[in-house]
Amino acid sequence: MTAIKHALQRDIFTPNDERLLSIVNVCKAGKKKKNCFLCATVTTERPVQVNVVKVKKSDKGDFYKRQTAWVLRDLAVVDAKDANKENPEFDLHFEKVYKWVASSTAEKNSFISCIWKLNQRYLRKKIEFVNVSSQLLEELPKVTEESVPSGENQSVAGGDEESLDEYQELNAKEEQDIEIMMDGCEYAISNAEAFAEKLSSELQVLDGANIQSIMASEKQVNILMQLLDEALKEMLQSVKEQMDHISQSNDLIQLSNTNNLKLLEEIEFLVNHLDLSKGHIKALTDGDLSSSKGIEACTNAAEALLQCMNIALRPGHGHLHSVQQQQQQFKELREQFARRLANHLNNVFVQQFTQNLTLYYRRASYYSVSGHDQSSTLAQHSIELTLPKHQPFHRDLLRYAKLMEWLKNTDHEKYEGLNKNYVDYICRLYEREIKEFFEVAKIKMTGTSKEGKKFATLPRKESAVKQDPESLHGSSGKLTGSTSSLNKLTVQGAGSRRSQSSSLLDMGNMSSSDLDVADRTKFDKIFEQVLSELEPLCLAEQDFISKFFKLQQNPALLGTIMEMDGGILSRQQNPLADKHSEAGIIRSMMIKVFRCIEPELNNLISLGDKIDSFNSLYMLVKMSHHVWTAENVDPASFLSTTLGNVLVTVKRNFDKCILNQIKQMEEVKISKKSKVGILPFVSGFEEFAELAESIFRIAERRGDLNKAYSRLIRAVYNNVEKVANESQKTPRDVVMMENFHHIFSTLSRLKIACLEIERKEAKQKYTEYLQAYVIYSLGQPLEKLNHFFEGIEARVAQGIREEEVSYQLAFNKQELRKVIKEYPGKEVKKGLDNLYKKVDKHLCEEENLLQVVWHSMQDEFIRQYKHFEGLIGRCYPGSSIIMEFTIQDILEYFSSIAQSH
Repeated sequence: MTAIKHALQRDIFTPNDERLLSIVNVCKAGKKKKNCFLCATVTTERPVQVNVVKVKKSDKGDFYKRQTAWVLRDLAVVDAKDANKENPEFDLHFEKVYKWVASSTAEKNSFISCIWKLNQRYLRKKIEFVNVSSQLLEELPKVTEESVPSGENQSVAGGDEESLDEYQELNAKEEQDIEIMMDGCEYAISNAEAFAEKLSSELQVLDGANIQSIMASEKQVNILMQLLDEALKEMLQSVKEQMDHISQSNDLIQLSNTNNLKLLEEIEFLVNHLDLSKGHIKALTDGDLSSSKGIEACTNAAEALLQCMNIALRPGHGHLHSVQQQQQQFKELREQFARRLANHLNNVFVQQFTQNLTLYYRRASYYSVSGHDQSSTLAQHSIELTLPKHQPFHRDLLRYAKLMEWLKNTDHEKYEGLNKNYVDYICRLYEREIKEFFEVAKIKMTGTSKEGKKFATLPRKESAVKQDPESLHGSSGKLTGSTSSLNKLTVQGAGSRRSQSSSLLDMGNMSSSDLDVADRTKFDKIFEQVLSELEPLCLAEQDFISKFFKLQQNPALLGTIMEMDGGILSRQQNPLADKHSEAGIIRSMMIKVFRCIEPELNNLISLGDKIDSFNSLYMLVKMSHHVWTAENVDPASFLSTTLGNVLVTVKRNFDKCILNQIKQMEEVKISKKSKVGILPFVSGFEEFAELAESIFRIAERRGDLNKAYSRLIRAVYNNVEKVANESQKTPRDVVMMENFHHIFSTLSRLKIACLEIERKEAKQKYTEYLQAYVIYSLGQPLEKLNHFFEGIEARVAQGIREEEVSYQLAFNKQELRKVIKEYPGKEVKKGLDNLYKKVDKHLCEEENLLQVVWHSMQDEFIRQYKHFEGLIGRCYPGSSIIMEFTIQDILEYFSSIAQSH
């Protein structure tokens, strides 16, 4: 390092009139090691400027180059990272923070010490030194710039301190003597050289006199020194004897004091840590565990006892008889208090369960004596669908939370016993309350208790929705209630109720009263109320169990896996998770406490699905929202997992509902005696979409509905085409045109984003089949004329030139005139009138497409007329043959026919 320092001084700093005071080899912290040097320098010119310079070796390694320089007065903070341990890292805070790592701690300390000294000598603004050992920060005398000679090469570090210490200022007396001397010589100022020679000669005279005086008194001094040596020896011998005696006495005293202090320290340790006050002992043996003050006193005593028992004894303490007696007393107190606490809490559990059970049976007995059966009393008693609140019970028990923690740490067997007893008692209480709550919900859903119970036990049936061929009749094609052969499971209340198995066919053919939207709204509110009551109940109980039994609700400790079931990611317990972890214990307790929730929810869902299969839409939305809410609160909670499992069931019912609708579409039969019109499942899809859009408007499960839409609309399209192919009374083109027009109108009105492609497809099919029907129908009023011109077009297609067609025997001018004469204006109008009547019979009233079709026929007829005229002009040039009616006549025919009907 010395060679490097000399090289840097010679090559870099001497040319810049700077002196190198300290150097440290560093690299930037946290980066690839590229070593460089930080140098502390001062200028040799006045005023002195102190710099910190970064020097780096050139890429070729031949020489060093100056890279960056900072002025020391810009340095705000020097952070050495650690003042007690060796650490090569340090930070310099200029305008930004530079983090460095020195090659050694010694170099770092030397550099920081130099910075501190430069700061003390040259800067008014003091730099803040953080995490720097006090040994590096030595106090130096304040030296101004004027006190440092400018012509000398000095170093602040090292030898410079000695040169600065040798310099001393003249005091007042010395200044006065010099002034008197200079006054005695008038030429002292004008002729300094003469003055200096005079002073030198006088100094020599004085030195000679002093030497002679010293030589004269040397003999007397030697005698005096011998006497002093002898006296000093006698005195030292006496002192030595006295000190030896005192030292022996002090050693004995010190040893005795040391032993006494150690003994006192051990006694104080045992007394301070193994002494339990009488008040604490009384609280542990006889303290009142039913009052708040008594619980607080027992808690403090139990914690004090635990501290005494857990104290780490020093070596040898365990052999002391008194210590063994005290420890035995502590164990007896611990066992006695643990037994008393466990018995008291068990009594609290039993008392709470007994009180709630008494209220339950008292209520049931009252209604039984009053002549009501128990099930009917539930609806009367529970006007509001609510679950009992357990906050008072939780609040009373939480007073014992610290004592439960003490019991957990001292007697785990009794702690587990209380855990088991609490679960046994509380699960029976919750089971009664929850079953009663769900029974009330079922009664409210079905209207009366008897029907509700009967309906709840019905087996699940899938109705095979088929329509009798005679059930489709009339212009509207609607399904009548008297002739419908749909298999229905009904719930009878005060009067007849609607079908329990809703379908697109039912929805398309029911009136608003039959559909009973109010019942669906009521079901939705009841189902939401059930979930809203269960959610805070479970969360409150889980929070209480965690606080009372001192168990950490750490989701990381509870392993979970995600399982795909019916398109739903279901949260399941990981079998590899530690069941003995605190989070696993909470989950196990919650499963036992609320073991009836999931079966009851599944039964309620099954009941709702039997009442109306479209209730699965409401349940899917509500259940998804509550699962999402529960997962946001705690993804690993019992509530989140349970609702997630139930959501799988709801999604399955929803999928079954959609499959059932598709199955019913495929089984639809059409009537042979009446026109088809708008098919029931087409109208039913419209009703379903309106209902679904109102339910799923802001739902999280929109993706499930979109998938159902895609499956339903594709089934609708396929079965519309199937019915159209089987139709005998109504032309296929009419069935396709009307139903796809209805589908297009529905999708355009509802604006269902996921069905945009299907909407465009419906429009295309509607337009395609409208055009096909128009072209086919128009060929009938002018049948011979159409056949004639079709024959001309066929000859032209075979390669005969248009102007040569008239030479064909079957298509000469005479044949053309003959055909045209058969269709005078009167005959054309008659044919169009018959066409209008026929179209009117084909089309249904509810879709109201008659005028649209009639207007399309008018446009197509005019297009054909112009086409015929063009063929006549090209194939029979100069023949002057024209039709016996004009375009204006055609417009009048169509208009008058439409107005007359």
